[in-house]
Amino acid sequence: MQQEQIQNSLPENAYRELNPGEEYQPVMGEKAQPKEVTPYSVSLGIIMAVLFSAAAAYLGLKVGQVFEAAIPIAIIAVGLGTMRGKKNMLGQNVIIQSIGASSGVIVAGAIFTLPALYILGLEAHFYQVFLSSLLGGVLGIVLLVPFRKYFVKEMHGKYPFPEATATTEVLVSGEKGGSEAKILVTAGLIGGLYDFIVSTFGAWSSAISTQIWGWGQALAAKFKLTFGLNTSAAVLGLGYIIGLKYALIIAAGSALVWFFIVPLVGSFEGAIDSLTFAQTIGISGRDILDTLSADQLIALFGINDAAQIAAIEANPADFVAISGYTEEYVYNTILSDSSIIFTPENLYKYIGRPIGIGGIAMAGLIGIVRQAGIIKSALQLAVSEFSGKKTAVGEPRTQQDISMKTILSLIIATLVATLVFFQFGVLGSWMQTIVALLIVFVIAFLFTTVAANAIAIVGSNPVSGMTLMTLILSSLVLVSIGLEGESGMIAALVIGGVVCTALSMAGGFITDLKVGYWLGTTPKKQQTWKFVGTFVSAATVAGVMIIMNETYGFTGEGALVAPQANAMAAVIKPLMTGGVTPWLLYGIGAGLILVLTLINVPALPFALGMFIPMNLNAPLVVGGLASWAVNRHKNPEQAKANNNRGTLIASGFIAGGALMGVVSAIIAFTGVDLMLGSWVGSMGYEYLGIVMYVAIIAYFIWHSRRAKIE
Repeated sequence: MQQEQIQNSLPENAYRELNPGEEYQPVMGEKAQPKEVTPYSVSLGIIMAVLFSAAAAYLGLKVGQVFEAAIPIAIIAVGLGTMRGKKNMLGQNVIIQSIGASSGVIVAGAIFTLPALYILGLEAHFYQVFLSSLLGGVLGIVLLVPFRKYFVKEMHGKYPFPEATATTEVLVSGEKGGSEAKILVTAGLIGGLYDFIVSTFGAWSSAISTQIWGWGQALAAKFKLTFGLNTSAAVLGLGYIIGLKYALIIAAGSALVWFFIVPLVGSFEGAIDSLTFAQTIGISGRDILDTLSADQLIALFGINDAAQIAAIEANPADFVAISGYTEEYVYNTILSDSSIIFTPENLYKYIGRPIGIGGIAMAGLIGIVRQAGIIKSALQLAVSEFSGKKTAVGEPRTQQDISMKTILSLIIATLVATLVFFQFGVLGSWMQTIVALLIVFVIAFLFTTVAANAIAIVGSNPVSGMTLMTLILSSLVLVSIGLEGESGMIAALVIGGVVCTALSMAGGFITDLKVGYWLGTTPKKQQTWKFVGTFVSAATVAGVMIIMNETYGFTGEGALVAPQANAMAAVIKPLMTGGVTPWLLYGIGAGLILVLTLINVPALPFALGMFIPMNLNAPLVVGGLASWAVNRHKNPEQAKANNNRGTLIASGFIAGGALMGVVSAIIAFTGVDLMLGSWVGSMGYEYLGIVMYVAIIAYFIWHSRRAKIE
């Protein structure tokens, strides 16, 4: 009987909206009893959590990019099952992936915020990093569970769930084998090698920019107009799954910032004193210094001493110490040069991104209002069950969640543990502790659905934007109750760490639950064992961060860059010590999203477009156009077959890119430099990047349109 309930592939209605009265039947039917939680699946999941937490933490601190662990873990789980000759591993592989995938989300929550403690010269203990990550992760799980059915079942086919789609395709194709597995593996190899060659060897450019040509440089200098396009195969695949509709909305947000707001502000370059402008909007001289090359610094300060020039070329980040000038003189000189301050990139960073943060905050509030009914239903169910009243019985296995009574108990226990942690490990004042706890709970509760929504639409969680807003709000509240200076910065960053991890977990876990919904695993088992993955990942990340700080540090020569944490430090310091906060820009972003909502433009995708750089949004449109080209056929059956094959290829690109990202991280960790030296940055390097990108797009469309009608 068990085998009769297990299909050999995803149903045809897996990715589309259901017709009235139509039901989705998962791969493993509700009457099946697949193996899910076994000593093998739990132990391998824990091993994956440890390994990927360490790898993701290093890469994130080094370059600011945290790779999504779900897909590579799914690939490894399938591969190990195949090597062992095991059959019917689908249920176990989902558990392995779900436990192991805790790594990426916990890492993102921790490294985006807590290294700022070191950057600000403050002390961070192991228990602070560990408990901040653990409590935030647990809070993200328990706050998301009540909304599982809404996101994964009721909104079936309405959200693209790009990462969940790729993970599901990997698991199904690996279990099924045959032609679909071959297509996925081939696409994974091609996409993975393409991205690996770029990131490891620098054989061709990883991005196309108008500034590689003279006319593009002139546009950027005079009109602050520039256009960039990331050429990653993985991002191309992501755009295909997201589809043209959402890709265009996201790109419209980017276009508004890059083609209107940035040039508009840039047009005032000659009319505004650069230093005054920089100080008014809070541009950090330290931040700008880190973006300048040795040649720029040597020319700007007129350095002509050979020894100094050699030292600057070797380490431009240590320019202050090498030059002998004071920090104030160096920073003011840099900020006084309008050609440095008024670049499109800096105007985006200091004008466009704050507008995007305000937009995300407003889109989140609008989403909360619109989902008020869903939130109310979840709360009513919780109250009903907790009071002992009967709830719906006979729930099929594939729709069983942890009971609401257990969820409420866990929420209370987590909040009590957080209260104790804040009181005795961070603050020491009961009034400040209670205020801090309220900040954590209210923001995490309200923005849990926003994080899940973002992942469901574009596969990217704007957690750094929401965390910046959390830091700003919490800092203002803490200052108002008398907590400022160093103790205030520690408190705000720990609060931000808990909230950031909670939102990161909520966004990541909805992917796992959607995979489980498509495949037919038991949600309750996924939810229960996610806590184990969270604990292991939190302990690993805390250990890695302490080791990284002691080995490399986060400031000075050879330090890890930790870009998000540096941004958090730059935001929080003036708030706690007196400084500039761009409230006007936040307000502009919020007002803009409010207007767009009134004319029925989807708010969150547009806001994400303003916040995420153009070079990562533009290729989503390319992927969306590829989707349009693949699906453009007179025969509906052929169009459907093409789309199914295209989804497999896109999933392969995403999976291959994610897996090769891990390999690149390992190579980076060993310190091996395989870049092709002087070739990188040459015109041949740039033009080859264009040729290779066109080639992989052509391959994508050609291979997808070769599908045969079954």
